[in-house]
Amino acid sequence: MKSLVSKLSVRLMFKHLKLVTVESCTGGLIGKTMTDIAGSSDWYEGGFITYSNQAKNRLVNVPLELIEKYGAVSIEVAEAMAKGGGEHFPDCVSVAVTGIAGPGGGSLEKPVGTVCIACQYSSELKTRKFTFLGNRDEVRHKTVEEAINLLLLMAMKKN
Repeated sequence: MKSLVSKLSVRLMFKHLKLVTVESCTGGLIGKTMTDIAGSSDWYEGGFITYSNQAKNRLVNVPLELIEKYGAVSIEVAEAMAKGGGEHFPDCVSVAVTGIAGPGGGSLEKPVGTVCIACQYSSELKTRKFTFLGNRDEVRHKTVEEAINLLLLMAMKKN
């Protein structure tokens, strides 16, 4: 994981970008992973832990109606979370994750391991939906890895 974060940090610094995170199912693990790297304050601005629906609404302006319509674990909510992070820090790349890490909470439609990730910068938005296998820790760590991969994809394209 450190090699992915190192690669991301180099790319962000080269592009003069900073990162903001909006996390639900990972509970701050993405931010922790970023700040495990010395010098991360050069490219990591900060993050929001929006575990509850109310936190998503109050901290990053996700409309409660959107959560009611699509569910907290949805591409639509992940996009709104990423946009909300970007509204607070408009010069940053924003990544948001929401999911069901387990062991409970899943359904037939959204089983344990369902995770939605969104990455936003300026007017560009990229999203991914996954169904990870594994226990709670494995789902959360796979989410962090895929969030970094999506960030790398976004950072590679920016001038």
